[in-house]
Amino acid sequence: MKIAVLTGGGDCPGLNSVIQAIVTRATQYGYEVLGVRGGYAGLLTGDVKPLSIEDVEDIYAVGGTILGTSRTNPFKTKDGPQKVMDTVKKLGIDVLIAIGGDDTLGTANKLNELGVPAVGVPKTIDNDLSATDYCVGFQTAVDIAADAISRLHTTAKSHQRVIIVEVMGRYAGWLALMAGLAGGAHIILIPEQTFDIESICNVINEREAKGKTYTIIAVAEGAKPKSIEDLVTVSKERDEFGHVRLGGIAEVLEKEIAKRTGKEARSVVLGHTQRGGSPNSFDRILGLRLGLFAVDLVKQGKFGYAASFQGTKIVSVKLEKTIEKSKTVEKDLFDLTEFFSII
Repeated sequence: MKIAVLTGGGDCPGLNSVIQAIVTRATQYGYEVLGVRGGYAGLLTGDVKPLSIEDVEDIYAVGGTILGTSRTNPFKTKDGPQKVMDTVKKLGIDVLIAIGGDDTLGTANKLNELGVPAVGVPKTIDNDLSATDYCVGFQTAVDIAADAISRLHTTAKSHQRVIIVEVMGRYAGWLALMAGLAGGAHIILIPEQTFDIESICNVINEREAKGKTYTIIAVAEGAKPKSIEDLVTVSKERDEFGHVRLGGIAEVLEKEIAKRTGKEARSVVLGHTQRGGSPNSFDRILGLRLGLFAVDLVKQGKFGYAASFQGTKIVSVKLEKTIEKSKTVEKDLFDLTEFFSII
């Protein structure tokens, strides 16, 4: 059995943990593992390298991905699917394990339907994949963003400022919600509900009247004011999966808040800091468990499935189920976004 493994989409802490577990378990079963460089781009060109136990020793604690990644979509490339099939045949690949988000897993599902056996491992910083409770890398990102938000309290308080912290979250606000709560943000804005800038200013003014001269706001990059119909973007250019590059909502809020309240406001964009560095203990362990289970799915011949974390267990879920809809913040959690604003 020859397994090819790739990481697609954005990097995150915990990917190497998954890779180490895949190679370790595959070696136990006597399987060969090929690492595909640069996501699906490597599968198009045949850019692979054999992975041994020695190659992956102790990488579980290292951030990023030793294989590299990209947002290449074979189905948007001329003759892409056929090139992938040719690579699979030429290299004698029996099964593909794809580690990634909805785009990466969606592509794996299409390839599986075309006759390339595939198994998936869910990964996205936004934690918005259905059929899994937590994606690898998410908890580390929460820790990083929460720590940044928490540290900004002293600066905001010292200068009596409003500080708006922009975190990742295209269509789902899990990261902004969890990091905002853990970091003590007074206002949390998420994509699931549009917000009124005037209401935000009222909260800031009410806090001021109570002698609380600073305010911390956590906002997801995909959050939208009621007065703006489109997402705030850095660029209108789209990647091969049709996504625009989001960013800039914090700067919009900074200007509007300063203008309407007279308060000094500053915006902070955490950007790629959130997905960098080493994984925390949770993501190291989760990555190992997911990787081991993915190879077990291969051994069982359960192609077209993904390793999914539900409750405390790793279970198998149809690939199509992991991508059929985005997992957004439920309505009963919306109230948590206002927790610190009423204190």
